[in-house]
Amino acid sequence: MATQSPDSFLRQIFDRVGDALQPPAWMVHEVQHRTVLLLNHVLQQEPEAQARLRRQSGRVVEAHWRQFSMRLQATPAGLLDLAAPTQAPDLTLTVGEDSPWSLAQAALRGEKPPVRIDGDVQLAAEVQWLVDHVRWDVEEDLARVFGDAPAHAAGQVLRRMADAVRQFAGRGRDAAPAGTVPPATPTPPGQAGG
Repeated sequence: MATQSPDSFLRQIFDRVGDALQPPAWMVHEVQHRTVLLLNHVLQQEPEAQARLRRQSGRVVEAHWRQFSMRLQATPAGLLDLAAPTQAPDLTLTVGEDSPWSLAQAALRGEKPPVRIDGDVQLAAEVQWLVDHVRWDVEEDLARVFGDAPAHAAGQVLRRMADAVRQFAGRGRDAAPAGTVPPATPTPPGQAGG
């Protein structure tokens, strides 16, 4: 019997749990609302991001991963809201990696997941700008609650923890399966996505 590496074992557990998890509809709805609140909190600290979203007011972006999906609509205030399920998306983003373990490892290495993009090219460019430029400053938010010194200390601890997890995840990179889907270019409206 062949021995199994710890990385392979953890990958199997992550994937099985991911396959078995079917959260109830109320939980999905609540997580989506909390996600919108967090995204808007971050966006409110970035005037340029809000200006870009105002220009896209009413436009809908749909994100898919496995059986999960979420539709977000840009508001006239330059923020986001959940779009009605009946609204057709102007842009669809589909994560090409199904394995939760592989996604977690890539995120810890600071890599973007492979994504298939279908829809409006200009909206895709605005979403890409947001992804590249908008960051949540956790330390700043902690400073508002606890003060500068405790927030800085907490930030250092979080950075050390993140570095340690990245190093651990990086060790399993060589064992990761080859052949990931490369990021795609946006499909102009009216053309079928591949």
